Amino acid sequence: MIHLQNAEFVRSAAKKEDFPWDGLPQIVFSGRSNVGKSSVINRILNRKNFARVGNAPGKTSHINYFRIDGKFYLVDLPGYGYAKVSQAEKARWARLIQSWFDDPGLMTLGCMLVDARHKPTADDCTMGEWFKQAGKPFVVVANKLDKLKKSEIEPNLQRIRDTLEIDADIEVIPFSAEKGTGRPDLLGQISAHLGEGLL
Repeated sequence: MIHLQNAEFVRSAAKKEDFPWDGLPQIVFSGRSNVGKSSVINRILNRKNFARVGNAPGKTSHINYFRIDGKFYLVDLPGYGYAKVSQAEKARWARLIQSWFDDPGLMTLGCMLVDARHKPTADDCTMGEWFKQAGKPFVVVANKLDKLKKSEIEPNLQRIRDTLEIDADIEVIPFSAEKGTGRPDLLGQISAHLGEGLL
């Protein structure tokens, strides 16, 4: 049983050689730089400031590894999209992320974050293709649900599914890092792919 009690930052990987190769499962999070990735990770762990929450999007320029209970990693990929960085830096991020996806032994489960309020961007669609081509299980986490009216939720979730062109068996989880909506569903997915219960 994994209790989510012991969470530790392990390393920031700037290149392929920095990736951990210890065989622990890796649950990877990706998303645009303003989609609230750090907030979602903090909500999953029920920690306020564990993963850094920056006012300026795009602070995560490396792949950050957090080891949970000594049993698995939460892997935080660099945010993409709005970050005010040079094209050369964006290209470096893309190469870094591509090298991570290229290794079939790394990903246990992918968690692709999108903004529940908006149609996924071209960058989101590119990330979705990376997840599909990896051939590993992934879910889409539609964050910022608390910013939607009830009547908007279902149409927006369908628009996300249609835009990303994902199969019916891939779950789109409505989520609010602010309120905790969707946390049990996401933990259920993580637990199922780790093969252990989560408390």
